[in-house]
Amino acid sequence: MRNQTLVFLLVISSSCFHFATSKVLTSLPRGSALSVEDDSDLITSQDNTFTCGFYGMGTNAYWFAIWFTNSKDRTIAWTANRDKPVNGKGSSISLKPNGAMVLTDANGAMVWMTNTTSADVDRAELLNTGNLVLKDPQGRILWQSFESPTDTLLPTQIFTKGKSLVSALRKGSYQSGYFSLFFNSDNVLKMIYDGPEASSVYWPRPDYDVWGNLRTNYNSSRIASFDDQGVLSSSDKLQFSASDMGFGIKRRLTLDYDGNLRLHSLNFTTRLWSITWEAFAQQCNVHGLCGRYGICIYTPQAMCSCPPGYEVSDTSDWSKGCKPTFNFTCSKSQQLKFVEILHTDYYGFDSNYSRGISFEDCRKICLDDCACQAFSYRLDGAGLCYAKNALFSGFKTLNFPGSIYMKLPTSVKTAEPPILVGYNVSCESNKSLLVLGSPSMYETTIKRVRWVYLYSFCLAIGTIESLIFLSSWWFLFRRSNVPATLEDGYRVISSHFRRFSYAELKKATKNFKVELGRGGSGAVYKGVLADARVVAVKRLGDAFQGEQEFWSEVSTIGKINHMNLVRMWGFCAEGRNRLLVYGIVILEIVRGIRLSTWVIEDTEEHEVELTRFVRLVKLRIQSKEECWMEDIVDPRLNGQFDRKQAATLVEIGLACMEEDRSKRPTMDTVVQLLLESEAEQF
Repeated sequence: MRNQTLVFLLVISSSCFHFATSKVLTSLPRGSALSVEDDSDLITSQDNTFTCGFYGMGTNAYWFAIWFTNSKDRTIAWTANRDKPVNGKGSSISLKPNGAMVLTDANGAMVWMTNTTSADVDRAELLNTGNLVLKDPQGRILWQSFESPTDTLLPTQIFTKGKSLVSALRKGSYQSGYFSLFFNSDNVLKMIYDGPEASSVYWPRPDYDVWGNLRTNYNSSRIASFDDQGVLSSSDKLQFSASDMGFGIKRRLTLDYDGNLRLHSLNFTTRLWSITWEAFAQQCNVHGLCGRYGICIYTPQAMCSCPPGYEVSDTSDWSKGCKPTFNFTCSKSQQLKFVEILHTDYYGFDSNYSRGISFEDCRKICLDDCACQAFSYRLDGAGLCYAKNALFSGFKTLNFPGSIYMKLPTSVKTAEPPILVGYNVSCESNKSLLVLGSPSMYETTIKRVRWVYLYSFCLAIGTIESLIFLSSWWFLFRRSNVPATLEDGYRVISSHFRRFSYAELKKATKNFKVELGRGGSGAVYKGVLADARVVAVKRLGDAFQGEQEFWSEVSTIGKINHMNLVRMWGFCAEGRNRLLVYGIVILEIVRGIRLSTWVIEDTEEHEVELTRFVRLVKLRIQSKEECWMEDIVDPRLNGQFDRKQAATLVEIGLACMEEDRSKRPTMDTVVQLLLESEAEQF
């Protein structure tokens, strides 16, 4: 009896296990289908690396897609219907009896199908490589998703002529965008921006020939392969590898929504992606990012800006560029002027090119041409003049030895010099809300209740946090009867970010005696706090008298309160006085130790390590020793560092400490030097 019971339990367990796992498919037999309404209707590769099924986003938009099973956000590698999402009710993917795989929408309309009609298709199978294939009874492949990539190339996937990777339109979208990777007719692998108003190749560098870009156009096979170690090789001699090159890592090569080609590696622990190679270290080299009239600038990340006299067309979509704030006519009665934007240019659309002419002659060429919107003039002595009848792919970089001169009516008021304000190339608002039919048709009461609970919970937490913050603020800053012992303790606790009185900072700076530098927002003075710490005290001028501007400055500095950038110790907001207490540690990055240590002896201030270090560096540079850099850089690196980048950091640090304020570089210059130093590696 016991044996019979055991057999019965085993049978029941086996049946239950089979029932629980019956939906986990590694293949889809001919005549079967997957429904969009059943989340368990999936095809999974044998090693569970990839999953195939319906992928939903927005209110009611679904794609038949392949994604990485173990990535945190289920990163998509391929979609069948990227520009035609289907409905969340009634849609399905079927392997028809005639051998064709067909995707149908809720109304029965065919959205996508394979070209395998009348073929002897036995099953659809998802391979461990991420390749969805249709096979005959003998296992031969009759169709495969690898032959029609979207924006991603997977290891072992062959990329040939006639194929292309097309970026997504924007972040969070799967719709086809404006950037493409393909083999051109000259046998070279290229990337192109093909937007609504302009089209231009931007990779490899369009101002170099094939050989200058270290490519060849002799091989007409036009084939590229991406192997399991993270190495891509192309018939045009292009070759690159992942920084974590080796076996056992899941990777993807994706033409991202911003037009940059990147190699991504999956971290098995965090299930997040990291970038292990990219075509552009400087994102502004990608064309079309900022649309017509837009200028790509670094702050230090790539951002879009509008030139003087123009404003952004749509902050949620920078591909629409900028629009003029004025009406331009060819009438001689309209007075015109040119506004210079330093180190800035627009790529292409040259209506006139002249060499060896003066600036005035170049200016006249554009002034006399009604279609000319701006002219570019190089300041390198060659007298190069470019009159432009359209303005696309604008960029600003210190590497450019010239300026763009915008033609504007004299009635347009502009700042001198022009100020370019950056906006994010992509915003969260760029994510499109995709709705097919009426979304209310598919909402359930349970879903609505869940959202109500979620919003209520978030609101309650936010209210509690606000009350705690306000109570703490009142207790620390508004109570006047705090005992001296508690006040002393508070000073110790909050010494890294505290409110100073104006009298304290006036005393610390000896009535603002020693000025370290001056900028557009105010002057910076040297100060010594009561605990002997030497600080830089920024006294904000009239431009920052408004409360909103001041707290914005405090918030901005606070957000970058990082040990390798800026250490902010406090602020003062008393009456009309607004001051910040923080000076910058770039040399400490190179040396690897704290250099800004100060002591006080007999009321005289002596900077110990910093002065000694600066003197040592200058002596080593002047002596022209070959190994001076190894003696300066942090010894814990064991010589494993880029010499040029380290030299750039040292030069920046020394320049920022020049006694003559006019010789100190601006922050814009510092950012550009750092970016250009990084770009030299590529």
